[in-house]
Amino acid sequence: MLVGVPKEIKDNEYRVGMTPAAVAELVHHGHRAIVEKGAGVGSGSLDEEYQRAGAELVDTPAEVFARAEMVVKVKEPLVEERKLLRPGQILFTYLHLAPDLPQTQDLIASGAVCIAYETVTDAHGHLPLLTPMSEVAGRLGPQVGAHALEKAQGGRGVLLGGVPGVAAANVVILGGGVSGTHAATIAVGMGAAVTVVDRSHEALRRLSAQFGSALRTVYSTRASIAELVSEADLVIGAVLLPGAAAPKLITRPMLATMRPGAVIVDIAIDQGGCCETSKPTTHSDPTYVVDGVVHYCVANMPGAVARTSTFALNHATLPFTLALADKGWRAALKEDPHLRAGLNVCEGKLTCAPVAEAHGLNSVSAESTL
Repeated sequence: MLVGVPKEIKDNEYRVGMTPAAVAELVHHGHRAIVEKGAGVGSGSLDEEYQRAGAELVDTPAEVFARAEMVVKVKEPLVEERKLLRPGQILFTYLHLAPDLPQTQDLIASGAVCIAYETVTDAHGHLPLLTPMSEVAGRLGPQVGAHALEKAQGGRGVLLGGVPGVAAANVVILGGGVSGTHAATIAVGMGAAVTVVDRSHEALRRLSAQFGSALRTVYSTRASIAELVSEADLVIGAVLLPGAAAPKLITRPMLATMRPGAVIVDIAIDQGGCCETSKPTTHSDPTYVVDGVVHYCVANMPGAVARTSTFALNHATLPFTLALADKGWRAALKEDPHLRAGLNVCEGKLTCAPVAEAHGLNSVSAESTL
């Protein structure tokens, strides 16, 4: 199979779909790779490394999309990239379709076979291709939140860990899954007063066992969230419903109860965000203020630490990339129900029920397309 790796074009996105080591594995399996020049520079992988790995370098994304049987990316294809897709071509990347109707419509119209990292599952019901980026985003949450809390950034002027004689910041984390747990790890390590909110008793018990008295756990209700948010210096939204739009846990009226200069870091923004006032931002313009509350809603947070993120992502995606190349998409999806769960759009049909529900569209089962 001829596999193509274009350079990412989203604002300040420096990750790349395949590292030179991943390309070398692909070539070892008897396949070919074409890589757009400069695609890996932002994550520290030079063109010469791709050539040594056996890839052919090309000048433009148009050539990658025109020739490749499978395109491996990181972020969802933007409008100009979606125009380059063709019927039967495999697109393997993050898609996050639930909050993005135009992309959903374009991918359906393209006739391509679109497999989303974020809905591929494993035998334990986890999301193995979303997990590494959830870990990165979770660990970045307190870091970017601490920066946004600085007065010069529009925040309250509060140091996350405080100092002797001055209280630490109150950090509330909505969601005790992968992102929430990693956010808690960093926030606790920075010395903040941390509370994690979740409606899974199993998650709350796990967090209590892991952190002990270093953090509080609270069962999630509208009332408990409203009370905690009103007292928070930093709120980190880390809720996830696989494939679906994120629930709006922070309402507009709640902002009026928050302290001026408090910060919301909405890690869930890829799936529409968990705050009613959240809207996607970029690394070049990451924050905005609503009712005195600073919102950080960068839709590709892990892109800020592109080298760490790229290698973590490639370690997770490579086995699936090889399966698709070795067997072809139809056979690979027939054999592996977990990879099949990643199929969101297939040759003009929507195959992800949560996305269909979010947009009021019809969907078919992935099995029916095989």
